[in-house]
Amino acid sequence: MSLDVLRNFLLWCMVINFGILLVWFLFFALARDWIQRFHGRWFRLSDEKFDALHYAGMSVYKLGILLLNLVPYVALCIVG
Repeated sequence: MSLDVLRNFLLWCMVINFGILLVWFLFFALARDWIQRFHGRWFRLSDEKFDALHYAGMSVYKLGILLLNLVPYVALCIVG
C-alpha cells in the first residue's frame, strides 16, 4: 500500500468520523428530550448526568478521531 493511498484512507476516515460526530451533536441539540425519554426507559439518569454522559462521550470520540486519524495523517504528510 502506497503512502498516498494510506493518506487518502486516513483523510476519509477523519471526514466520516467528524460527520458522525456532527450528526450526534445535532441530534442531541435538536432532539435532546426525545433521546432522554427513549433512554429513560432503561436508565434512570438525571438531566445533569444525561448531559454529562453525552458531553463526555462526544469528547472521547473527538479525541479518538484526533489521535487515530489526524495525527497519523499529519505524520504521513510530513514523511511523504
